[in-house]
Amino acid sequence: MNTKHDPHRSPEPSRTGAQHAARAAPTAADCGLLLIRLTVGLLMAGHGAQKLFGIFGGQGLAATGKGLEALGFRPGEIFALVGGLSEFVGGLLFALGLLTPLAAAALVGVMINAMVTVTGAHGLWSTDGGVELNVVIAVVAIGVAAIGPGRLALDRFFPWGRGGWAAAGVALVLGGIASAITLNL
Repeated sequence: MNTKHDPHRSPEPSRTGAQHAARAAPTAADCGLLLIRLTVGLLMAGHGAQKLFGIFGGQGLAATGKGLEALGFRPGEIFALVGGLSEFVGGLLFALGLLTPLAAAALVGVMINAMVTVTGAHGLWSTDGGVELNVVIAVVAIGVAAIGPGRLALDRFFPWGRGGWAAAGVALVLGGIASAITLNL
C-alpha cells in the first residue's frame, strides 16, 4: 500500500536537516573524535591531577612548584597551580567536548611552555627527552578544534561545536598568548 497518497493517513511532519542529523546514528567520525578527545583529554587531566593533587604517582603542588622554580618560574607553586589547572580543567573540557576551542587553547599553551622550558633543548624525539609528544598533543588539540568535537560532544549545541578556522585560531592564538605571558613573567 502506498502511504504517500493515502487520504486516511495524516502526513508525517517533515524534519529539517538539523533535526534529522541530530537523530541520526553516530558516524565513525563522531566515534573517532570521541576516542581522540577522551584519550588525550583524560590523560592530560590525569597529568594535571598529578601536579594538583599528587595522585597517579604525581608529586603535588609543593614539589611540582620546587621543580618549576628550578626552571626559573617564580613563585613555583603558583605556576604549578596554573599549569596543573590548565592540564586538568583543559583536559576534562576537551574530553567532554565542551568549550573545545578554549580547552584546546589550554592544552596548546601548556605544551608550548613545556617545549620552550624542558623538551626543546633535547631535539625532536621523546627518546632523547625531545618535543615529540608535546607537538603531538598540541596538534591534536588544534586539529579537533578545527574539525569540531563531533556530535558526541557537549559543544554540539553551540556554533563553535562545528569547528572551523575561527575555532582553530582561538586554540592556537590564545594558547600562544597564554604561553608567551607565562614565559615572560
